[in-house]
Amino acid sequence: MMLGCGISVASPDTSLPLWAGKVPLATGSAATDTPAIDVYLPAKNPTQTGILVIPGGGYHYLAAPEGEPVAKWLCAHGIAAFVLHYRVAPYHYPAEMLDGQRAVRFIRSRAKDFGIDETRLGVWGFSAGGHMASYLLTHGQEKLPFETADAVDALDPRPNFGILAYPVISMKPGITHSGSHTSLLGDAPAPQVEDELSNELHVTDDSPPVFLFATSDDPVVPVENSVLFYQAYVHHHRPVEMHLFEHGSHGLVLAEHVPGASMWPDLLGAWMTRNGWMAHAEP
Repeated sequence: MMLGCGISVASPDTSLPLWAGKVPLATGSAATDTPAIDVYLPAKNPTQTGILVIPGGGYHYLAAPEGEPVAKWLCAHGIAAFVLHYRVAPYHYPAEMLDGQRAVRFIRSRAKDFGIDETRLGVWGFSAGGHMASYLLTHGQEKLPFETADAVDALDPRPNFGILAYPVISMKPGITHSGSHTSLLGDAPAPQVEDELSNELHVTDDSPPVFLFATSDDPVVPVENSVLFYQAYVHHHRPVEMHLFEHGSHGLVLAEHVPGASMWPDLLGAWMTRNGWMAHAEP
């Protein structure tokens, strides 16, 4: 049940559900109630790396351009990609984070089938998807309520590295993206819940390596989100690389034909190559 990347054979099915039976907290059985991953496997994966791709959309919808095009870019560079379809509003926390943790665990449970090493699994999140990705990096080993007691949920839900593109990081008023905040937490969350979901506050001395990309004049998600996460990583002496470009609208994805910012995928490829997660960094 795998999608082709243009360089591999496509299977007839397009996605794999994350739960075989009842989905925790589900209020229905439609596609929007059923978290799943689309699987894209390259013809060769010399580093045995896989990446969970988490589109944005303000926890209100899933931004399609931040899914399949990114998966195909990864496949073209010899990396397995898994695009997450997670629940969004009217679902609220913790449903979204349950879906993210389950996706990491599910991929690890099928690592041999996907031709990846379960210790070489990264996460790449865009905008609100960057918030989920940063949550997995900083809270991944915390147990959420409503987890299922199956073999998949016994696996480690924390990725081995992260890529955050113009991410929402904080739920703090004045820093966060208000739409993501409301869709995830509702209209009047308790301050302690905002703190728990402000991921810059939860970086630790063993948080996985991270690559950050944003633009300084992003009109939707304040660049302070990326800066605060970077500073937290520096404070804890964790591996981090950040690239901020002067100009660029929100939702640039791979930023083709955007002056300046268009080089960011090449910078990402170089970072991944240095760390052994990509065999080559050619565009």
